[in-house]
Amino acid sequence: MRPVLVLALTSMLSLLAACDQLGIETPAVTAARKDTEGRAIGGACRHAGRAIEDCYTLNPKADKAAVFAGWREMNDYMRENKIEEVAPLLPPPKPAGKAAKPAAAEDGEAEAEEEEETPAKTASADH
Repeated sequence: MRPVLVLALTSMLSLLAACDQLGIETPAVTAARKDTEGRAIGGACRHAGRAIEDCYTLNPKADKAAVFAGWREMNDYMRENKIEEVAPLLPPPKPAGKAAKPAAAEDGEAEAEEEEETPAKTASADH
């Protein structure tokens, strides 16, 4: 009975030793991943020329301390190496309450501009 017990314990220990290969994350690994993601987000926001507050608004689930650390590291790096900001391609987010009314007005103005341009284009094409 003793050799069977030793064999069972040895096989159980060898199986449990490979738990990290199953993809089970420990709390330390999860915290390190969140910190790294936050730093990457902060660095990207700084490189894009976004304010830290905008970065927090665009990434509400990211850890604010990690985002700030990444933003600050990228700021120091850009100053030391004289790197210019890259202009963001997306417009800044609009407040929810004010976005509905101006958007409708902008659509009406855009349609009016298109109507004004259309006769001019057809008139110049006829000549």
